Amino acid sequence: MYAFVDRPVDSLCNGGRFLLWAMRGWVGAAMRGACPPQALHRGFGAVHARAALPDFHVAMALLASDGRDCLALSPMACRRVGEDEAVLLGLWRDAAGGAGDALRATLALLVEPSSVGPIAAAMAAAATHLTEAGFDLPLLSSPTKDHQESK
Repeated sequence: MYAFVDRPVDSLCNGGRFLLWAMRGWVGAAMRGACPPQALHRGFGAVHARAALPDFHVAMALLASDGRDCLALSPMACRRVGEDEAVLLGLWRDAAGGAGDALRATLALLVEPSSVGPIAAAMAAAATHLTEAGFDLPLLSSPTKDHQESK
């Protein structure tokens, strides 16, 4: 999480920026009463990742419905990664990197116990499809000069 919080969106790699766009887009569609998969299908299709959309949707829907607290995502135009977004990016990184224990441990803090397994499975499946589409999700960020200097 701390690798991403309050970072400029531009400091994320393509996979990180895509996931942030997708998460913000999913939440925005849901808040408008629109169908999130329908709102996102063109974007997923444009990057040849349409196969990831069903699992991505399941993960987001379960996070939204079974969360212990409401996750707050920033509007699409926000240029910095918010705290809850950073947590979610860390989850996606763990799902893509095969860090199942870390993924489940963090999810256990965020959602009802019965949802940990289904969310972890959906995230892992979506991450696999996104990786097949060419995204390097285990990294999710590309260090910038400013970020390196602040360490």
